[in-house]
Amino acid sequence: ALDFLQKPFEIDELLVVVDRALEHQRLRTQHTYLISERDEEFNHYGIVGRSRRMQEVIRTAEVVAKSKSTVLITGETGTGKEMVARAIHYHSPQREMPLIKVNCAAIPETLLESELFGHVRGAFTGAANNKKGKFALADGGTIFLDEIGTMMPLLQTKLLRVLQEREFEPLGSERSQKVDVRVIAATNRDLRQMVTDGRFQEDLYYRLNVIPIHIPPLRERREDIPVLVEHFVKKHAQRAGKRIDGLEPRVLEALQSAEWPGNVRELENTVERAVVLSPTPIVGPDVVRLLGVSAAPAPGLPSLNLRQNLDWAERETVRRALDNSGGIKKDAAEAMGISQRALSYYLAKHRIE
Repeated sequence: ALDFLQKPFEIDELLVVVDRALEHQRLRTQHTYLISERDEEFNHYGIVGRSRRMQEVIRTAEVVAKSKSTVLITGETGTGKEMVARAIHYHSPQREMPLIKVNCAAIPETLLESELFGHVRGAFTGAANNKKGKFALADGGTIFLDEIGTMMPLLQTKLLRVLQEREFEPLGSERSQKVDVRVIAATNRDLRQMVTDGRFQEDLYYRLNVIPIHIPPLRERREDIPVLVEHFVKKHAQRAGKRIDGLEPRVLEALQSAEWPGNVRELENTVERAVVLSPTPIVGPDVVRLLGVSAAPAPGLPSLNLRQNLDWAERETVRRALDNSGGIKKDAAEAMGISQRALSYYLAKHRIE
């Protein structure tokens, strides 16, 4: 029993007991909801997808989460690199320790060193006090370095030292500081090509690329779109406090055939707007047209013009080879059976970056 009353009792005492019981039930319901929400969020590491390639991502994340190995996550913008990083941390033995995120592209080069490694008082103009850097704050846990490909050479050298020796020096200090932290890095750039071009340190690349995880773009796993849409409809209908039972089949077909250059992030934003704007529990085509969703070209040749078809085939072959190789040009050239020089020609010809 949660509570009890002794006879005889006053009506005020009864009301107090009832209030306690209702509050207890409310807290239990809230707790159950939070637990189920957490389980849903981290079921299969929070990664929604049934395609073979996403299942490979999930399996790799499951294995690597049990270790403290450095991970390099690659993929286009909006594919979910940060989600994978968070999932790995929260399913690791260090889950109770900090997860610190640093977007290397969002912090000016002049401030990034201090942000990562901290500084001592007087290290530079305006450094009035000692400041802990992100590596110190992440000690015992995980640091997620997003957009690692934008890091300048000087900081690459300092990061390499952290990975090799597990120590660093705050800006302006001559004393080294030990740190026990797992590094997960992410990028949408071709780091191997950057190494070849002399823009990224080779030693650092190999130190980061201990466990590589490549997340494919949404256009290469269209079979995941229905389950993603279902997940996002449920999520944003709850947030908006609306009843949305689903989408008309024509709407789902339009979403499945769209290009999604912004990948999963763009799809989620589109579904959120559809949920908010839909006047009925079933999202209809009028809403999707309002959102400006454009379908991808129908599979097959674009026309009967031979030269146009040949150009189209060349362009699509190069794009698929690059996507399948994770943007690594050497591997893409090998898959196509051509030299890297020939690949560079096709990239320039079709203006593919």
